[in-house]
This record gives sequence, structure tokens and C-alpha cells, in this order.
Amino acid sequence: MALCALLMAAGLTAYMFQYYLGMGVTGLSVPVGWATYITNFVWWIGIAHAGTLISAILFLFRAKWRNRINRAAEAMTIFAIMTAGLFPLVHLGRVWVFFWILPYPNWRHTWPNFKSPLVWDVIAVTTYLTVSTLFFYLGLLPDIAAARDRTEPGVRKRLYTFAALGWTGKYDEWRHYARTYLALAALVTPLVISVHSVVSWDFAMALVKGWHTTIFAPYFVAGAIHSGLATVIILLIPLRKALRLERVFTLYYFEQMALLMILTGSIIAYSYGVEAFMSWYSADVFERQFSAFRAFHSPYTPWFWFMVVGNCVVPLTFFWKNARTNWAWLLIASIIVDAAMWFERLVIIAGSLIHDYLPSEWGWYVPRLPEVLMTCFALGFFTFAFLTFVKLFPSAALSEMKHDALEREEERI
Repeated sequence: MALCALLMAAGLTAYMFQYYLGMGVTGLSVPVGWATYITNFVWWIGIAHAGTLISAILFLFRAKWRNRINRAAEAMTIFAIMTAGLFPLVHLGRVWVFFWILPYPNWRHTWPNFKSPLVWDVIAVTTYLTVSTLFFYLGLLPDIAAARDRTEPGVRKRLYTFAALGWTGKYDEWRHYARTYLALAALVTPLVISVHSVVSWDFAMALVKGWHTTIFAPYFVAGAIHSGLATVIILLIPLRKALRLERVFTLYYFEQMALLMILTGSIIAYSYGVEAFMSWYSADVFERQFSAFRAFHSPYTPWFWFMVVGNCVVPLTFFWKNARTNWAWLLIASIIVDAAMWFERLVIIAGSLIHDYLPSEWGWYVPRLPEVLMTCFALGFFTFAFLTFVKLFPSAALSEMKHDALEREEERI
């Protein structure tokens, strides 16, 4: 908690510095108008997708192994979306007029351009946050009521009583709960695909080398789930040790997530291959030259190969049971994957802008201290929010665990 507070304090100091002196204190320039802040936005939105995958999609497919890790994954989703939402505001510079992008009647008679992918972003992310929050809160409701009944009178009990909304656990309540949970799961599932597809169109709709391609939507969705699964593993491995939950978060659940990472890593590797092949097959001299530049001559070339190895090669080690059942390697590999996904976003965004069509439009970008500290602020804020949640609420879905235990008992009988 102290480290998180330190990171947030450093980030707030950097933001106030940027607020008073302007965006010139960052590394942004012509032609690189998007860089670290937008990289963080895309990366954090991607992390949020694993929670919905684990909670909603696997629920619809009746994958029983989701029941113990879905609570932590859902909490991660909410806090990741909140963290991502900070960066478009920070990137605006004049954050006090952010409401100009909202479609509301005003005396200026100005409306957002609904053909712009940036407006699509606002609508998609806001919808995703709203529905995911409802889905998360609904799943948490029975456990809040259980915490209310077991807590001594005081501030915390009043908090639980208010949040429980009068839940008593009657049959009719459970019947309505099950129907609503199923409906919300069906509603959230398309958002997993649509939200990050819309985010990818921020780039794919622009005529920029390295951006203007039709594969970005599935490529970004696979990458989002890839980084999200890695983040769930990074969060749960220390959590199970700190809270002595070894019997709750067993190795079996981490194995399942590692196997899913093999799938998403393979999709990313396929996307890399298609992108390289199509730049050659199209016979477009600009695309061919840019692909060679990014792979061999760009200042981001080391990060390009790091992302290829981290996203495509490292997950393949999970084919070996010894690798995916080794706690240390699970944690190390997940950290590598998350770092590789962040650098992938930076290479796509800034790496494409520094090398446009004309030599006169070529540039250079290096993140400066305010951008680095704001990135640290995001990590601190996300971790602080997650630890606060774990402190106040159960980190595993107790009601679903009890239901599973009852089903197993009935099967034995």
C-alpha cells in the first residue's frame, strides 16, 4: 500500500507539472502526437478483457473452473477500465473541456463527429464500464450479504448493509438472481469483442503505415485477452500466498489460464505473420519499406523483437506441463507477456508515426519523465484499488464455491 501511495504521489506531481507547463514537457512532437499515454490507454483497456472472458464467456460455456477466479478477474476488469479512462483525459492537455466530446445540447451548437473512431471509443468504453460494473456487483451481492451477517456492528457493517440491498437469500431472490446474471453474461459477451475492436479502429481507420489494416480488430482482441490472462496470474499468485488461499486458488486454475494463453499467443503470432506477408504480397513499396524499417532499422527494433519473443515464444513454453505447473515460471512468463504487450502497443503507435511516407515527416520519440511517472501512477492506482477491494470483500466467489461443493456432494451420493 505504501509503495502504491508513493507511485500515485509521484504521478500526481508529474501531472501537476504537465498541467501548469503544458504538453511540451512530454516527448510528444510533430509527427508523433500519440505515444505513451495512448499506449497506456490501449494496454489497460486490453487487460480489462480477461475478467469478462473468465466471468461471462466461460459462464455461458459452463466452464466450472472459472468459479474460483472470476471474482478477482472481475475486480481487475473494473479497476483496469477506470485506470484506462484516465489517460485520454491526461492526453487532452486542456482536460477542463473534456465534456466537449460528449453529445449533449449546448449553446455553441457543436456536436461530436460521429464518424470519428474517437467518439466510438467514448461510447464503447463507457458502455463496457457500465455493464461490467453491473455484472460484477450482481455477482458480489450474495457475498456482501454474507459479510453483513458476520460483521460486528460498526461502520463496516453499515457499509455492507447498504451495499447488500436487503438481500436475504430467499428462493425467489436466487431465481431472479440467476436469470439476471445469465442475461448480463449474454450482454457482456459481445462487448469483449466489440470494445477492443473499436479501440483498434482508432488506428486502422487512419491512412498510416502500420495502422491501416483489416486484421487489427481480431489481432487487438486476442492481444487484449492475452495480456489480461497474464495480469490475472500476476495478481493471484502473490494473493494466494499473502492471504493463505492455496486451497482456493489451486494450480489447476492457473494451468487452465496458461493453456488459454497458448491459444491467444498463437493468434497473435498468426497476426504478426499475416501482417508481414501482406506487406510483401501487396507490392506496396511503402508497406514493404516500413516492415523492413520496423524489424531491422527502427529505434524501436529491440522492442519489436522483444514483443515477438514475449508474445509468441514465451507462451509456447506452457505446452510443457513442467513449465505451466511451476509457480516461479508462471509468474515470470506472465510478467514478460504483459511487458511485451505494452511494448507492442508502443511500437504500433509511436513506431508507425516516426516514419511516415515522406522523409520530411520522419521524427523521433523518447518518453520523458512526466510520461514515465504517469505510467507508474497507473500501476500504483490499479494495485491500490485492487488491494482495497481484497481488504473489504471476498477475493473468491464464496456463493459459487458453496454451490459447486453441494453439486459434488450430490454426485457422490
